[in-house]
Amino acid sequence: MQTIALIDYGAGNLRSVERALEAGARAAATASRVVMTDDPDIIRKADRVVLPGQGAFNDCMSGLEARTGVIAALEENVRQSGAPFLGICVGFQLLADKGLEHGERKGLGWLGGVCRKIETGPAERVPHMGWNEAIVTRAHPVLAPLAPQRHVYFCHSFVLAPPESTVLAQSAHGERFCCAAGEGNIVGVQFHPEKSQDAGLALLSAFADWKPQ
Repeated sequence: MQTIALIDYGAGNLRSVERALEAGARAAATASRVVMTDDPDIIRKADRVVLPGQGAFNDCMSGLEARTGVIAALEENVRQSGAPFLGICVGFQLLADKGLEHGERKGLGWLGGVCRKIETGPAERVPHMGWNEAIVTRAHPVLAPLAPQRHVYFCHSFVLAPPESTVLAQSAHGERFCCAAGEGNIVGVQFHPEKSQDAGLALLSAFADWKPQ
């Protein structure tokens, strides 16, 4: 049985994500145990890692840094050992080199780029909240259930603008923005799979079964 570590650092609706991950794993017929944790030892040994997030970039980065040994354990298991990783919403944004919400703040730098405010016109409200299309622009096993496009649920005011080579899907709200990106064993989405009903469940099922090459 594989262990999926759901990182608890005080950001995000963890119970909702936990239930969705468990349902996704069942749908994939993959024996999985979802563990909500901030224990570096558990994170270091987990087969898969999910970093959720809700709120402001600065607050979430501070919360992550405040959990002793968590970032080091993530770096070891994900960056060095190659455990499949999924970042959700602000957990995706933290993969930037830096965030610009409430001042400049260094991010994890796993994908690179900048987390900045979404650019909208007078007709679009911020935050971008509700259902919108995710348009897959580059094939990826985790996003296969969404291809070529599917409606998913968003709730955000900032977006990650990563290197173009990492962009996997886009959406539009005023500007056209990256809503999924990935490289190697790392993938992240701006939308909330746990709130995206069948589409989100299918994505989490694909993640539970994903074997990065």
